Amino acid sequence: MRDGVAVLPAPQNLSVHSTNMKHLLMWSPVVVPGEIIHYFVEYQGEYESLYMSHIWIPSSWGSPTEDPECDITDDITATVPYNLRVRASLGSQTSAWSTLQHPFNRNSTILTPPVMEVTKDGFHLVIKLEDLGPQFEFLVAYWRREPGAKEHVKVVRSRGIPVHLETMEPGVAYCVKVRTLVKAIGRHSPFSQVECVKVQGETLPLALALFAFVGFMLILVVVPLSIWKMGRLLRYSCCPVVVLPSTLKITNSPQKLISCRREEVEPCATAVLSSEEPFRAWL
Repeated sequence: MRDGVAVLPAPQNLSVHSTNMKHLLMWSPVVVPGEIIHYFVEYQGEYESLYMSHIWIPSSWGSPTEDPECDITDDITATVPYNLRVRASLGSQTSAWSTLQHPFNRNSTILTPPVMEVTKDGFHLVIKLEDLGPQFEFLVAYWRREPGAKEHVKVVRSRGIPVHLETMEPGVAYCVKVRTLVKAIGRHSPFSQVECVKVQGETLPLALALFAFVGFMLILVVVPLSIWKMGRLLRYSCCPVVVLPSTLKITNSPQKLISCRREEVEPCATAVLSSEEPFRAWL
């Protein structure tokens, strides 16, 4: 008590639990029967300590809060030591500040192997990884499960989206393992457990093979027929065939026609000459 007035006790046992770059400041709750205690959290980074006269900045998520914990992930933006402190409040009463015993640096976060899902999509090896945040990259190692197989490594940045790794061969098993990489702190997690998948060695399903055969036969029939039809259409469009009436058709050869005309002309000439002889005699 202070001057006969009960003093609100300060929070105790401050600690930071940090996993996969998610930082949570926790403390023992202050208990006042029948009352709701609020807590205020503040932080001080290296910049605030050296260049801003040791000012303290209220946490974006923990001022105030009713829970004996505060997510300070968005407050810890650099890989430098941070001082953290908490105090309790009840109405007009406030406790003294309790300060974290040792400054917190995010490079001490615990990195765990990511949750992954390895599947096959037809003959494609596909992996889907959990979303751990924008600071994470994933190093995916995969290989054929056979003696002397080469291990391939792929850097994956997409999160929560299936990623194609390789086209699989029938009858061959493929194995995958993955670990996280956080460049901001220069650390990576251990590898996950190995997961393997296999495409069965059978050929294409019977129905698919049948459809492929029918489609191939249709192509063999339809394409040549279409080309023939198109050729006829172009031929009749560009070079139409003109059919002459039967009366204009020449049924005999030109030489025969000439000889026939001569035979018709000679009697006519003879008749003309014979008709001219009496006329000459009269003259």
